[in-house]
Amino acid sequence: MSSLTLYPYQDLGHADHGWLNARHHFSFARYWNPARVHFGELRVINDDIVAAGRGFAPHAHDNMEIITYVRSGAITHRDSMGNEGKTGAGDVQVMSAGSGVTHSEMNSENVDTILYQIWIESHTRDVTPRWEAKSFPKDMVENTLHLLVSGQPEHQDKGALFIYQDAAIYGGKVAKGSVLQQTIKHNAYVLASMGTFSITLPDGKTITLNKGDGAEIVEAPTFTITALDDAEVIVIDVPSEQ
Repeated sequence: MSSLTLYPYQDLGHADHGWLNARHHFSFARYWNPARVHFGELRVINDDIVAAGRGFAPHAHDNMEIITYVRSGAITHRDSMGNEGKTGAGDVQVMSAGSGVTHSEMNSENVDTILYQIWIESHTRDVTPRWEAKSFPKDMVENTLHLLVSGQPEHQDKGALFIYQDAAIYGGKVAKGSVLQQTIKHNAYVLASMGTFSITLPDGKTITLNKGDGAEIVEAPTFTITALDDAEVIVIDVPSEQ
């Protein structure tokens, strides 16, 4: 049976470090909620505000697909593989940590940067670490969200950033009054990056998301997104825990 569960922004985990103001959709660092540890292979969604001139000092990861979706401002990436690049608003970067990599993520701008940090478990362990970033169209979408990230075989020629998992991330800005149909392969976690929109399942279940909210969709291969204001929507299609 399908289910649709809302997670309001004000109920998320919260940590304010001064230079970093973070909301946690799942247990992370000092925030622990035994009921909110993961959603299938999705382990982390952090809604971060990084202060101007500050950022994440070099630190290590392994065997995790780490996706950064920049909502405003920009973030500058450097890693132990020699990669360096700046990802701006509306664009995405992916790091497959694989056998192990050290990286930093710094806000070198003179304004705060707002981003989503998304971690998905890798389905293949100890691969060679890799990093890439890509710009995507910034105009309002008309019929469907952009495919941003995917490791699903059926998407291998669709221009998405690659990850080592049978998961996909869709996103884009949706004009007020627009109605979109979204198809997913597994289950979905939906983020309201901006504005207000509703989600309706084929069986009629409906919820409304406001900026910062999240929602889980289980056992519903399609759903309808209706923009009640100009909105920015992110959909994470992720398999159950393997």
